[in-house]
Amino acid sequence: MDTTTERRRTPGKAALAAWSGSALEYYDLAIYGTAAALVFPKIFFPAGNDSAATIAAFATFGVAYVARPIGSFVMGHIGDRLGRKKVMVGTLLLMGVSTFLVGCLPTYPQVGLLAPALLVLLRLLQGLSAAGEQAGANSMSFEHAPDDRRGFFTSFTLSGTQGGQVLAPAIFLPLAAILPEDQLLSWGWRVPFWASALVVVLGLVIRTRLDETPAFEHDVVEAEVTRAPLAELFAHHWKGVLRVFFAAFIAMVNTMFQVFALNFATSEDYGIQISSSTMLWLAIVANLVAIATIPFWARLSDRVGRKPVFVTGLLGSAVLVTAFLAAIASGSVVLTFVLGVLLAGVVYSMPNAVWPATYAEYFPTKVRLSGMAIGTQFGFALAGFTPTIAGALMAGEADNWVRVAAMASGACVISAIAVATGPRDTHLVPTSELGARTTRARAVQVPA
Repeated sequence: MDTTTERRRTPGKAALAAWSGSALEYYDLAIYGTAAALVFPKIFFPAGNDSAATIAAFATFGVAYVARPIGSFVMGHIGDRLGRKKVMVGTLLLMGVSTFLVGCLPTYPQVGLLAPALLVLLRLLQGLSAAGEQAGANSMSFEHAPDDRRGFFTSFTLSGTQGGQVLAPAIFLPLAAILPEDQLLSWGWRVPFWASALVVVLGLVIRTRLDETPAFEHDVVEAEVTRAPLAELFAHHWKGVLRVFFAAFIAMVNTMFQVFALNFATSEDYGIQISSSTMLWLAIVANLVAIATIPFWARLSDRVGRKPVFVTGLLGSAVLVTAFLAAIASGSVVLTFVLGVLLAGVVYSMPNAVWPATYAEYFPTKVRLSGMAIGTQFGFALAGFTPTIAGALMAGEADNWVRVAAMASGACVISAIAVATGPRDTHLVPTSELGARTTRARAVQVPA
């Protein structure tokens, strides 16, 4: 890439756009997950069978992950054909509108089955938006970043998702603590959804002022933008898509922590009854720790490579997710809190920090966004239904947490195998040469 292109890189600005937009998008997703665990079973489904209502509420959470694979094809085509910026702005708008409307929905006692039907529809729209959000933000920050600091700058996308997951429980916490249950169920739960309108406006201001990436503009000038990026992707880069798909199973740990564990610890069905306030505070603290540790792990991967950091975090997560669920089952608040922070804030942050750069380096510019979007969203589909599957495995018995732990640990191991058996680390290969099929990639010199 020429020196003119190098000068047009704005890594800090791109990282800010990625962080802020991802924080807003994942705030929207996180408040839905929190509400699905604490509120939706009581207001969107028939009374009389609490376990069935909980599983149904978790299923609406997972519905978005059905839409995400479909949306990945659409968003991937747009991003690789028309540019990263269009995807980043479009996804934010779609997420903002659909989330605001969730807060306006009537409940089951008011309109019957129409209530969960409308909830599912809006959840599908959220899923379409999320399909392109991370891939768009990752591509934008990756292609603006210096060749030897791609891990650090792309990590801001995932740091932003943790920021959104801090904001969501931080808003639900005072509502759940202060409001009587009847007021929380009647109008209090709606406030976080309505508040999303304000933060989406802020995200749009930031993203609309961001320039397109130099790498994509270079392909436009050189007429290298393919008219059919999906055909190019599956003809020549299908192995990368398949590897990302299996590696993305690690996301099960996140939905296990954010949604299933919240219900497991607080539901009367299991008799554990750790308070919802404690679990929400755990989510806040763990995600704050993650915001601090993610840049550290990302910078380490710029030095030693992506694989060592990624695989170590995957195997550590397999162990800690089991210990975390065991702590909840024991009813120990202190142990649950400590292991939860260690899992979600420190160890899971290792793969979370480096997967944006790892996956981006599997693909050339012309198919990078679609490759990441399709691979991750199909892999994330399993994560989306983790709370539903876990609820079914529990079968209303607290002792069945071992089944859930085995499922989550197995997903971590599959992800580790996918990454470990992948191509050699390319953290020192220039962005312009990544994914090339005919050009021998050369390493860049990393300053001491």
